[in-house]
Amino acid sequence: MKGWLLALCLMALPAHGEEIVSGVSQSGVSITTNFDGASILVYGAALRDAPAPAWPLMEVIITVEGPATPLVIRKKDHVAGIWLNRGSVKITAAPSFYAVASTKAVGDILLPAEDAKYHITIPQTIDAAAAPSADQTPYIEALQRIRQASGSFVLAPDSVLLLRQALFRTDISLPANLVEGPYKVRIFLTRGGAVVDMQESQIDVQKAGVERTLYRLAMEQPLIYGLLSLLMAMVAGWGAQELFKRLRI
Repeated sequence: MKGWLLALCLMALPAHGEEIVSGVSQSGVSITTNFDGASILVYGAALRDAPAPAWPLMEVIITVEGPATPLVIRKKDHVAGIWLNRGSVKITAAPSFYAVASTKAVGDILLPAEDAKYHITIPQTIDAAAAPSADQTPYIEALQRIRQASGSFVLAPDSVLLLRQALFRTDISLPANLVEGPYKVRIFLTRGGAVVDMQESQIDVQKAGVERTLYRLAMEQPLIYGLLSLLMAMVAGWGAQELFKRLRI
């Protein structure tokens, strides 16, 4: 009887959890003619209804994910002096931009099972058309290397500043070649490799000014866009011809 009473009392006690309260420095990014990238500040704190446990320590992982697109990764081999396609892997969806910032290396503060559940690391965000296999691994690794070199994939361990096991902040740089669309910002609190809380917000990236007008025209009215482009080319050609005529006089 005493055991049942103790169990009921424990169930009645409030859970001592941790909850993320966060913000982003800007909710939107405008792509204009002179756009050369942007930097966003992600900050926040962990709210608790009880003192933080002494161990394991809290860690923070922050991801920023751009719109996903399909693609085909091809492998080229040098055969008889000619470069030929010798294999390919179809990717159903891969983020156009993906950044992972963390207090430590992600592999040290996140269990593989939690990574598979929340899709936090870069390989977990890439969906191949078929089930993962050893043959696909080199293709996905090559895609990650290429996009890291171009700045589209960013790994930033030790870049999240964590104060007093409560307050955190980081700056994430967005490259100039951003794809228009919603960018998902996720914040994860982990302890002992397990995710204890997660919060998600969004940043809207849109073209602005003349660029947006031309982009929307090309996407929504391709025939009109093509005719206008042809007309502009004809006018530019005629103008260049008249200019050369005047220079010869």
